[in-house]
Amino acid sequence: MTLLSMTGFGEARTEQADHAVNIELRTINSRHFKLSLRSTDGYGSLDARIEAILRESIRRGTVHANLKIRHLSSLDDFRINAQMLERYVDELQKIAAKRDLCEELRLEPLASLPGVVEQLSTEASEPEDVWPVVKAVVTEALEKLTKMRAEEGEALAADLTEQCQTVAKSLDIIAQRTEVVVDHYRQRLLERVGGALSELQVTLEPADLTREVCLFAERSDISEEVVRLRSHLQQFEKTMQLPESSGRKLEFICQEMGRETNTIGSKANDAEISAQVVEIKTALERIREQIQNVE
Repeated sequence: MTLLSMTGFGEARTEQADHAVNIELRTINSRHFKLSLRSTDGYGSLDARIEAILRESIRRGTVHANLKIRHLSSLDDFRINAQMLERYVDELQKIAAKRDLCEELRLEPLASLPGVVEQLSTEASEPEDVWPVVKAVVTEALEKLTKMRAEEGEALAADLTEQCQTVAKSLDIIAQRTEVVVDHYRQRLLERVGGALSELQVTLEPADLTREVCLFAERSDISEEVVRLRSHLQQFEKTMQLPESSGRKLEFICQEMGRETNTIGSKANDAEISAQVVEIKTALERIREQIQNVE
């Protein structure tokens, strides 16, 4: 099966050169493609290129993307503010002398005091310099997302196939039943009307019986609906095999199958056919629910 689910998740991260890049991709149901992208300040110019990559693989659904880019600092990015450090030391020594404290001062806690270690630059790197890393991470996350969507798509396809088999089975029973419904009606009509007329000593003319049976047959004829429903079912199964996005087409075919089923139910004057119509409607409702998640 080639169906893809519209729900999935993919994440990728890497550290290359001077940057750590992480992206999360989540997709949910939607009739059209929609992207909600959050990225680290200073890198918004990459959004259009990220969207282009995502659109190559995702045709329907809402995509929530969260991109984080962090500059990996080196020693050259910081300096010690010696003047600030000396002021801290002087003040601490004064307090220690005043309170007769003999604890030695250690540099490690002093370095964490505000203003002692200064970051020389907090500006974001040039987006163009980071793009090769971002592109690789987005592609990796998209591959994981697609794999998950494909796995869920296989489960959807299996369930849809099972429901189609239910429809086909009920449709076969209906088709067989239509061949005997008119004969059964003729027999019931003959028994009921014939019995009533015999009590009145009135003869039932064969032409009258034939005319009534023909009218019933015309009103309850569902042969065309059965043929169309079977055709829609075959088209639905073929559409599931298509390589391209097929969710919206499956929705349309399901609607058509529902219309034909309703017509069969309203025209058929037979308990067994009505029971099979209920079975078909139940299967179609399940199909309708499942294809809401098909891309």
